[in-house]
Amino acid sequence: MSKDLKEKALEYHAMGKPGKIEIVPTKPHSTQTDLGLAYTPGVAVPCLEIEKDNNLAYEYTGKGNLVAVISNGTAVLGLGDIGALAGKPVMEGKALLFKIYAGIDVFDIEINEKDPKKFIEIVKGIAPTFGGINLEDIKAPECFEIEDALKAELDIPVMHDDQHGTAIISSAGLLNAIEVAGKSIRNVKMVVNGAGAAACACTRLYLSLGLKKENLVMCDSKGVIRKDRKGLTEAKAFFATDRTDIETLEDAMKGADVFVGLSKANVLTREMVRSMADQPIVFALANPNPEISYEEAMASRGDLIFATGRSDYPNQVNNVIGFPYIFRGALDVRATCINEHMKHAAVRAIAALAHKPVPDVVNIAYNSQRFTFGKEYLIPKPLDPRLLTDVSIAVAKAAIESGVARKPITDWDAYYDRLRDMMGYDNKLIRQFSDTARSNPKRVVFAESNLNMLKAAVQAKTEGVAHPILLGNPERIQIIAQREQLDLTGIKIVNPRSPEEFERRRKYAEIYAEENGRNGVTLDEARDDMFEPNHFGMMMVKVGDADALISGGYSKYSETIELAKEIIGIREEYKHFGAMHILSTRKGTFFLADTLVNRDPDAETLVDIVKLTHDAVRFFAHEPVMAMLSYANFGSDKGAPRGTSNTAREAVRLIHEQYPDYVIDGEMQVNVALDKDLRDTKYPFNKIKGQTVNTLIFPCLSSANTTCKMLLEMGVGESIGPVQMGLNKPVHFTDTDASVHDIFNLTVAAVIDAIVQEKKDEEKNRKKYDKMW
Repeated sequence: MSKDLKEKALEYHAMGKPGKIEIVPTKPHSTQTDLGLAYTPGVAVPCLEIEKDNNLAYEYTGKGNLVAVISNGTAVLGLGDIGALAGKPVMEGKALLFKIYAGIDVFDIEINEKDPKKFIEIVKGIAPTFGGINLEDIKAPECFEIEDALKAELDIPVMHDDQHGTAIISSAGLLNAIEVAGKSIRNVKMVVNGAGAAACACTRLYLSLGLKKENLVMCDSKGVIRKDRKGLTEAKAFFATDRTDIETLEDAMKGADVFVGLSKANVLTREMVRSMADQPIVFALANPNPEISYEEAMASRGDLIFATGRSDYPNQVNNVIGFPYIFRGALDVRATCINEHMKHAAVRAIAALAHKPVPDVVNIAYNSQRFTFGKEYLIPKPLDPRLLTDVSIAVAKAAIESGVARKPITDWDAYYDRLRDMMGYDNKLIRQFSDTARSNPKRVVFAESNLNMLKAAVQAKTEGVAHPILLGNPERIQIIAQREQLDLTGIKIVNPRSPEEFERRRKYAEIYAEENGRNGVTLDEARDDMFEPNHFGMMMVKVGDADALISGGYSKYSETIELAKEIIGIREEYKHFGAMHILSTRKGTFFLADTLVNRDPDAETLVDIVKLTHDAVRFFAHEPVMAMLSYANFGSDKGAPRGTSNTAREAVRLIHEQYPDYVIDGEMQVNVALDKDLRDTKYPFNKIKGQTVNTLIFPCLSSANTTCKMLLEMGVGESIGPVQMGLNKPVHFTDTDASVHDIFNLTVAAVIDAIVQEKKDEEKNRKKYDKMW
């Protein structure tokens, strides 16, 4: 581990409030009345109700959404037996993943006890607190005894993720790999290297999915586990082979169809891979380094299908695409356990998701034009937002079918909607966009280098989401940077006024004047304009000297908006452009438009805003369900003047006529839009009946901008925006009082915009080339 990584990791865990998780109240607590209900005397009422019926704990406490992550620290990651307390950062990290991916609350519990019987008694004693238990980092063979005992004696889901999480994810990948190879799980010959907890659980699940035991060979550090070997543990004896003609891993690999490694690095050689059958499958899952490196494996033969546990190679077997959603589904039906039927359902759901078209935001996050099912895409990516719905629903249904659900779900559409709402929980969306930008960072011009712009540029460089270009006086920028202790290493500074930029100013001015001569721009004026950062920066983007621009640090955004229309231009299929904010809240992700550009839009302008927003929302992996907002509902104020409810109503009419597939209705008040039951009961004719609105179209800039800023100031959620929609190039605008955090998030959006623009340009050029030939 590098010194730099060690320092960053320690700083990350220590900064602000130490650790990675905290407890947040979920009920009002600001008045004496609130406190009297939260604690004494009011709390006695639910206590007495739960005494009469323990199941009511799910109604009156957080038990139903609370999981314990429990460990004794005897097998922590690749670190071994480091002790309970030393393993706490890992358990906190697991808690964080539960929360951000599935909205599940977690207490991490580190138990300083290695005796499995005592450990079991401790966990049994605290189990009433929780809706489920995730056992973590407990060494074999003790983990088998612990899990078996707790599953037998507790009536809540218990899962040792090191065993079953790995088993479920690798099984999903294996089924797909076998399909790609054109083989059947019932016929493949498999070698498993490793006989620990994960290897045993994985292999048992493979057998339950159809692998024949006579086609299995398991190896440990001593070689092939054979029945004639003395002193086998019960776990190893179960997998021992009758074959006496093989002793080593090298022997076992000859003619094998599948290799699954859950052992240690570099135990598999090119020669062993070459000795396998046609279309061989190798899952080298040792962490952090696989049994054979990706480069060595790929060099061994061309027909290989390969997976690892690493994120920097195709087909990562990562438990995070399983455990949050498995527990989510189990908790939501109050399952008494996680049984084989539920595990199989998770396997099938994960495997099936890899066959489905991948949302653009996932493709771009991993710098791929389009993931498609095949050798290099066997398993869904961790950032795929559909895992929450697909896996959770599959597990919940399996729990009901197998008779272990105490609260069966009857309205699956409503459950799906609730899970969709969770996708924006916490700042998962922000992290997802940052990962997307980090995968393919672009050159972003910061046109106005005030302090917050500089800090955001440094953060963008440090986090690898962009290659910043600062416009301004280098001496002044360096003075600010030194005063604020900002490291500008690797950040380019361009002074539009310097003699060195004369030739570029001349070129930019000629292009600008030629294109805007009929708008009153003379060549002399254009030359003068190029000394101004926004003019110069936008021209950099226009001609390809940069990929995106952030403006608004000093100048009024209304002025830069008009300038962007002149220099960058509006996309030919639109007459207007707009901007939206993306809000990630506890109630889900919401898209608000237009929050920046069009002051008093007429109906045609609103139609353009709807079209732009519709496409933008779909890009960000959501299906837009749109409400056109107003102070009135569905024509209740027919005498309203232009610019009010009549304009919104006319825009909806035009959309319904011209784009009947759009899911939109209005005009309506915001409470009617967001309260599905109220809307559908009072206005049963609405065209979005039964659906949860996630996209709000405002009738004017004043209402949109005010609402957005009010929500953010009240701490309702975190935002990205304003995200520009409709210009020919990625030019984005921010307020003069924007925080560093806001500017950074907008930079991320600008990079994503640039990535999309690059792919559109490539597609346009490809079509042009195809026509030529």
